[in-house]
Amino acid sequence: MPHIKLPAEFFQRPDPLQIARDLLGKHLYTNIDGVVTAGRIVETEAYRHEGDHSLTLHLQRKRQQARGLHVAGGHTYIYTVYNRYALFNIATYDAAHPDAVLVRAIEPTIGIDEMLRRRGMAEVKRSLTAGPGVMSQALGITPALTGQLVTGEAIWFEDHGEAVAAADVVASARVGLEYAGAEAAGLPWRFRLKDSKWTSPAK
Repeated sequence: MPHIKLPAEFFQRPDPLQIARDLLGKHLYTNIDGVVTAGRIVETEAYRHEGDHSLTLHLQRKRQQARGLHVAGGHTYIYTVYNRYALFNIATYDAAHPDAVLVRAIEPTIGIDEMLRRRGMAEVKRSLTAGPGVMSQALGITPALTGQLVTGEAIWFEDHGEAVAAADVVASARVGLEYAGAEAAGLPWRFRLKDSKWTSPAK
């Protein structure tokens, strides 16, 4: 099957959980200053503004920045945590629904030497791309890319024809959301490929 670039409509569907699940097995590409890097997506998280106190708090605390979620699905939403790690999200649905999907980990496939250089690593290990902050660093993703369509020349997704069976997906609680309360922290909106060694180490 030929590699097909995912259209913006893929991200404009109303359910961010379905989008997060459907991204597993797809491939994320970046072209930064003419250098292409890519990887197969093995872990995602969904965020929905209704019934998800973690996103409600984010929209309140980062009110100005969070305007970047009030857009048509398919735009990047990238912000930094701990003054260090850039988290790569894609806005979903439409401007009236500030929902998002976070890409947490990839299996590196293209441009691995450049990923190692960006990460300051000598050899390929799980820590190269297993976790949202290190994944962004390896792919050259920074907040400067926020607001771009994920169908352009800098960041895009491809479908390589892989069908991921429901039995191969693990749904569990998202990472680091204890501050948002037990209900939000316990929502099983983190999706992982069960047998991948590239998923992030967080339980």
